Amino acid sequence: MLIMNRVTKLLKIQYPIIQGAMQEVATADLAASVSNGGGLGIIAAGGKTAEEVREQIKKAQSITDKPFGVNLMLMAKNVPEIVKVIIDEHVPVVTTGAGTPKNYMPDLKAAGIKVIPVIPNVKIAKKMEEMGADAVIAEGMEGGGHIGDTTSIVLWPQIADAINIPLIAAGGIADGRGVVNAFVSGAEGVQCGTIFSIAKESPVGDNWRNAVISANDTSTVVVGKTIRDASRAIKNSMTDHLAELEDRKVSRDEFNDAMNSGLQKAVSQDDASDGVIFSGEVAGLISSSKSAAEIVTDLVSNANKILDNLPKAVTN
Repeated sequence: MLIMNRVTKLLKIQYPIIQGAMQEVATADLAASVSNGGGLGIIAAGGKTAEEVREQIKKAQSITDKPFGVNLMLMAKNVPEIVKVIIDEHVPVVTTGAGTPKNYMPDLKAAGIKVIPVIPNVKIAKKMEEMGADAVIAEGMEGGGHIGDTTSIVLWPQIADAINIPLIAAGGIADGRGVVNAFVSGAEGVQCGTIFSIAKESPVGDNWRNAVISANDTSTVVVGKTIRDASRAIKNSMTDHLAELEDRKVSRDEFNDAMNSGLQKAVSQDDASDGVIFSGEVAGLISSSKSAAEIVTDLVSNANKILDNLPKAVTN
């Protein structure tokens, strides 16, 4: 059975289920709904001004009295202002990506905030532990959005063996089997993105939801790898365009501008053809859109059923 462990105690949540920080998608409504369901919801600060982040935090606080977090995209120029807002608004958890939280760690820790970086390999996991991180999120290349180079099933156990702080596994988890795989590999929690991207409380439209639900095991593609910004999304005309930009060896800034514009188009206009629909390979396992609370409870209950039946499967 999935019971209280270091992750649930650290984050003061019921279940060790964390919602991924998906830019433009991880809003206050989604984050608060995940937290109300017993997991940890995350608001994505990427692409937002500090005041927009403050508004999202206050909105989430009006919807839930449970803990939630904010994700910092550390390559953004306004991170110092956002950190100040997070501290001012007493957000209990921060996850980080796209850079090192070194410059912000002292202030966040002094404010009592739990800091959990998203990391792609063992070397960086060790550095984050030395830096004072409370846990790490290890994301395999199967995940959606920005990804690393190593598969989850190989990455998770190596990081679990290398660190003493809790490991939260990400990349390729959308059902109870994925949760069990993560825990067998040494994780004490899981982070899921793709399945929460089409939750009832998500801001995406029906075209985005249908693109994920109708996806199969080969429906995603990785773009941006040669410019050190590998990202996974549903194949469409926009990913073809991004691949063309990559072939032309455009600058990283130009590539990212095109990708971010496509993401905004997918979310705000529900354009499933000329928009970027970030999605993990696990989309092939997703067949319906549910509420955030249902997703959390389904992940836990399905994992527990597998664990309950495991002795029979092994001995039969």
